[in-house]
Formats: sequence, structure tokens, C-alpha cells
Amino acid sequence: MQDAAAVPTRTPRLLDRLHLEARRRRLSPRTETAYAHWVRRFVRFHGLRHPRELGAADITAFLTHLAVTDRVAPSTQNQAFAALLFLFRQVLGIDPGPLPPATRARRPKRLPIVLSREEVRRLFAQLAGEPRVAAQLLYGSGLRLLEALRLRVKDVDLDRRELTVRSGKGDKDRRTMLAANLCAPLARQLEHARALWQADRRHGRPGVHLPHALARKYPNAGLEWPWYWLFPAPALWRDPDSGVVGRHHLHESRIQRAVRRAVRAAGIAKPASCHTLRHSFATHLLEAGYDIRTVQELLGHRELSTTMIYTHVLNQGRLGVRSPADDL
Repeated sequence: MQDAAAVPTRTPRLLDRLHLEARRRRLSPRTETAYAHWVRRFVRFHGLRHPRELGAADITAFLTHLAVTDRVAPSTQNQAFAALLFLFRQVLGIDPGPLPPATRARRPKRLPIVLSREEVRRLFAQLAGEPRVAAQLLYGSGLRLLEALRLRVKDVDLDRRELTVRSGKGDKDRRTMLAANLCAPLARQLEHARALWQADRRHGRPGVHLPHALARKYPNAGLEWPWYWLFPAPALWRDPDSGVVGRHHLHESRIQRAVRRAVRAAGIAKPASCHTLRHSFATHLLEAGYDIRTVQELLGHRELSTTMIYTHVLNQGRLGVRSPADDL
């Protein structure tokens, strides 16, 4: 019998180590997937050489190729830059050294697209069902699309008219308002979700996905009603990690397509999207005279400067500036 100590252990592959480190640091699944994508492209760009053999000059060459040859957007280049820094510093434990300052593209400052209140009404008139309720939450509570779709039953408080956003951007929780005229549509959405939950229980289907280690701590929580999705998907879903089949929330593409169709049907001549409704929420609150720090808390912004951008798109400034053309 061979000595167990003499059996060589397999060294984890580079991407396996990246995935493990990303989950240890609780990066979002989308960030983890994006980082793995850029690491693969970086390795292929340098002829399949291991990153341990590469350094700052090689990172610079790859980022320059993205900007000059592939002509990617600055945000795309910055994402690739962040992925490579994560690879070298966190996964490999190597400091690649200083990079030329011109390597990293700067994000251009763009003003957000904002709908008028009348355009919001016309948009909602073209929506129905779950896409309408989800879009109303984006505008009425200032949610990001995935924040709305990841709401669970326990996060909706109709009596206090509050929503609790769990693990939002930056892995932060926050509470935000719930519009009074959304209570009735949300109550109907909860009835629809409960009917689907009861059908899942009757057929003995696995429960919903639970975040982090809650599935081990509370093995039956995924089967319970409070943890069920507010917007459950109509079809079952297979977890790519565990292979378990269960119920996931609606895919964001369903809401995005419905909103794009509604924008065209409403005759809105703006490149509006789901995120435009969040921009409109913030702008209309400031136009109504609400304090910018209150809006910052509702949006979940870490820095006040992020919220300040909405002061540049108000119809009427804080001092009520009057255009000289109005005096002609």
C-alpha cells in the first residue's frame, strides 16, 4: 500500500485559485465571471504563458491592445485592469509594480438619462404584469434592476411601506421607501408568488438559493415562504456550482426587453433603460425639494459626490435660476 504522504497533491489550476479567492472575498458572481474572462484573454494574448512569468510591461501591453486594437470602452478597459490587479495581488501574491499612468483609461463624465413624469406615465401605460411591477419598483423606490429581482418575501413590508435591499452594490444592506400606490400591485404579486411556492412544496421541489453559508446553517430555510422570491422564475433552474435544481428569480433580460419595447411604444425619444427609472427617481426627488443626503441614503451611494450628479439635470436649480430667454 502506497504511503499517503508520498502521493503528490494536485496544484490547483490558476482559474480555480481565482474562483476560490473571489468567493473567499465574497465578490459577486458576475464580478467573478468577468475576472475569469479577462484572465483567460490575458493569458491567450501572451501566448499561454503563465502570469508568474509576466509583469507590469505585459499588463500595459494587453491594456493598450484593448484600447488601440479592440477599441473597447474605458469602463471595459478598467474592468480588465481591475481583474489583472486582482490576479497578481490577491491570487498570485505578486506586486506587478507601477504601471504607466496613461495605461488606465478615464471614464468620461456623462449626464444620466432622465425621464419626465409624463414620460414615466406613458412608459408604465405600455407595461403589464411582472415587468410593470418591477419597473414601478425601480422608479418608486430607486432600486437597481437586480436589487428588485432579488427581493424576497421577508424584504417587503407593506404595513410600514418599506423595502429592505440585501447585499446591494458593495455588499451593503439598506432600507428604502415603498410607494403607497404600489402596495396593491405588490400584494397581488405576493399572491402569485405564494401560489408558485405552494406548488413547489406539493411537488417536493428543492427550495430557493440562499446566500453565502445560510444553506448550511439553516438547511430548511430555502423551503420556507419568507425566503421565497418576490419575482420567482416560471421555470426551474440548475445551480451551476452544486447542480441542484431549484427556483430562481426572474432573469433580468425579461424586464429589460419589456422596458425597451415599452419605450418604443410610448414614443419616448430617449435611449431609456431600466436604470433610467432609478435616475428619474433621484432627480424627481431633488426637484421636489428633498435633501440630497436623504436621496443618497435611499439610493445606497457610498459617496455624496455620486449623488451630486443628479443636481446637474434638474429642471430648476436649487436657487431657482431663471433663464434670460424667459424675459424676452
